[in-house]
Amino acid sequence: MPFPTPDLRIDRDAVLWSASERDRAGRPLLVLLHGYASDEADLFGISAYLPLEPVIASVRAPIPEGQGFAWFSRYTNMPGDPLAANADAAAAAVLDWLDEQPQTPTGLLGFSQGGAMALQLLRRAPERFDYAVQLSGFVVHGEQDGDAHLAASKMPVFWGRGTLDEVISSDAVDRTTAWLPDHSALDARIYEGMGHNISSAELADVSAFIRSGLRR
Repeated sequence: MPFPTPDLRIDRDAVLWSASERDRAGRPLLVLLHGYASDEADLFGISAYLPLEPVIASVRAPIPEGQGFAWFSRYTNMPGDPLAANADAAAAAVLDWLDEQPQTPTGLLGFSQGGAMALQLLRRAPERFDYAVQLSGFVVHGEQDGDAHLAASKMPVFWGRGTLDEVISSDAVDRTTAWLPDHSALDARIYEGMGHNISSAELADVSAFIRSGLRR
């Protein structure tokens, strides 16, 4: 018997912002999506290494799990291969939250599960976003309504991963390797000796990628 699709919601009070509401006006937005069993404070720590122009909003995943929170549960999903309906439910929660924010150029940056979420959000609502950064993540199985739009528009996507990452399975990496070139203007980087984490060299590349996107 399949598990029911969860009805998820972003905790508005848990969002960490890099600027006050008054100082956000007229600036682009960068949404941070943390990894499994982590929280909004984790990725927010890289804000100092990213361009200053975008307002950064680090959101908390909606499912309490482990020592933190998850976008989709490991108890009802295979690692690296979640049910599309569960990833869709988490993406819908983020999109509902985004509906409450001022319309502005918006980018996504996600790590691990959050990287999968960044791509899922692009696929669910490609017209809402301008670029995505996917770090040590993967693309979810299945087709989405926005896939054709992405294939035609070739939105900029940065995909970074390490040669020593033992968390994301080879099947998930192979699936993502096959999908991304056909659905994005892909900037793919592989970092020698890096595990399932983010290195200083990768952060420098991410910052340059975001900066180039802001100039477009």
